[in-house]
Amino acid sequence: MKTTWNLKLLYNSPNDPNIEKDIKKSKRLVSAFCRKWEDDSRYTKNSKVLKEALDDYEKLILSNPFCDKPLYYLALKNSLNQTDIDVKAKMNKVGDIATKLYNEIQFFELNISKIPIEKQKKLLTSPVLKEYKHFLERIFLLSKYLLTEKEEKIFTLTSKTSHSNWVSMMDELLDKQLLKVNHGGKKKITIPYNEVNKYLDSKEKKVRDYVVKKYNEVNNRYLEIAEFEINSVLESKKISDEYRGIPRPDLTRHISDDIDSKVVDTLVEAVSNNFNIPRDFYKLKAKLLNQKKLGYYERNVPLGDVDMEYTFNDGMKLVKDTLYDLDSEFGAIFNRFVNEGQVDVFPKTNKSGGAYCTSPEKTLPTFILLNHTDRLNDVLTIAHESGHGIHSEMSKVQNSLNCNYPISLAEVASIFFEDFVLEEILKNSDEETKFSILTQKLNSDISSVFRQVAFYNFETELHTEFKKRGYLSKEYISDMFCKHMRSYMGDTVLQDDSMKTGWIYVGHFRRFFYVYSYASGLLISKALQSMVREDKKNISLVKKLLSSGSTQSPKDLFKGMGIDIMDKDFWNRGIIEIEKSLKEIKLKN
Repeated sequence: MKTTWNLKLLYNSPNDPNIEKDIKKSKRLVSAFCRKWEDDSRYTKNSKVLKEALDDYEKLILSNPFCDKPLYYLALKNSLNQTDIDVKAKMNKVGDIATKLYNEIQFFELNISKIPIEKQKKLLTSPVLKEYKHFLERIFLLSKYLLTEKEEKIFTLTSKTSHSNWVSMMDELLDKQLLKVNHGGKKKITIPYNEVNKYLDSKEKKVRDYVVKKYNEVNNRYLEIAEFEINSVLESKKISDEYRGIPRPDLTRHISDDIDSKVVDTLVEAVSNNFNIPRDFYKLKAKLLNQKKLGYYERNVPLGDVDMEYTFNDGMKLVKDTLYDLDSEFGAIFNRFVNEGQVDVFPKTNKSGGAYCTSPEKTLPTFILLNHTDRLNDVLTIAHESGHGIHSEMSKVQNSLNCNYPISLAEVASIFFEDFVLEEILKNSDEETKFSILTQKLNSDISSVFRQVAFYNFETELHTEFKKRGYLSKEYISDMFCKHMRSYMGDTVLQDDSMKTGWIYVGHFRRFFYVYSYASGLLISKALQSMVREDKKNISLVKKLLSSGSTQSPKDLFKGMGIDIMDKDFWNRGIIEIEKSLKEIKLKN
């Protein structure tokens, strides 16, 4: 079993001559497409010509025309070693080329978006364009906020310096930090910043309290930098939104995610109206930990005696067996990831923290990054990220314009598989261990639903206040963040230093309004799990979802499965399930 990425699936090294060959190929393909279609406006008037142009465009995207493969490779190399300056330099150079190529091709979708509304309606009902119907619907929806080709090029060219570079800087500054900690009375050890949660979640309070001091020292050291960073990305977003006439800061995320704003608003309202559930949970947690109050950093401390350790091999076997039991196709895809070196497993100094799954294009392999430390949660992370990977692989049955599923669907599959793996773990656990695991699961569900919606509320106010004030001090941001954390956690959780600096390391705040998808993903996943448990044949509905790519909006896709995500009662039913779990745990104490 391979435990490191085999990046030779892409290139042999950052100096591989094939990188330059692929860059030249990208330039050649884009140039050929532009020569054929840039001065030909017939595709905006005639459905048959539009079909021909879209077929050409689909073939172009399939060939990774924006240096996708070289950039993918270099980004993965950077994740493994964020201090490699040569890789960063090359990534910047290739990124500049990719941006210019993207700008050259922008005319195509822009021209389509400017087709008159009456003509749009006719094109969407044309049987000739059936394969591209939803792709066109999404372009037409965005059309009112798109600018001229020249203006769009300027925004694309400046997005890196005004946004991406700031965000990358903050991520990498923190990930490079090393903390010297004293674990359980032993001699001091040095741990990377991205491993700190292992110690903050320790069952020994002395360990937690000691480590959080070191953690807070790092966060406070970078607080002023984070202030400049987040104000810069907020200003960049404000300028873009105002220039485009976008009425609310989260709208571009909703359009990008192919989700109706009303769906997100309904979800956020339903969850916010039930913040009493997590408040009760944290009261119970403090009681079970024999503490009057919890530190913010203690929110994920496990209850009970779940000292279960899972080696990577044991965790992988458990996940694999569960996937095969659900459907052989799931297990086969998972096996490929492991056998072909598409999973990087263990934490290392300078490696990117956390976990992720990435699969940018149809013809490029999926890669999964983990930081496995033999904990129960690490096994669930394997299942979670593999769920993303399976979703990506199954979506590749669609054409290259439809194979990337929207973020609004991203968390459904990952949570679906994660929960079935947890179910397998519970089958072989005694009552005491089951209780401990179920409290951890409840903790995780509360974080995924209530915490993420509190994050969403914080983001909304963050953008609103920036527009009003023009600049937000670190103290103002910290107070705002604490207000929203306490809104769902209640008075049982202290407004301590770790809460005050809790906004600086949440990358999602810099990528704007992504967090709702964790809440929606979990609640939709619960509905799908119930359907599969009632009748295993319903796994076919799950496979339909995973292979749909972006051929339908999530609203229409789920409607076809009997799920109405526009209905507030649907979200409330999922929230009630979480409340039932809390009541069951309360009865046992």
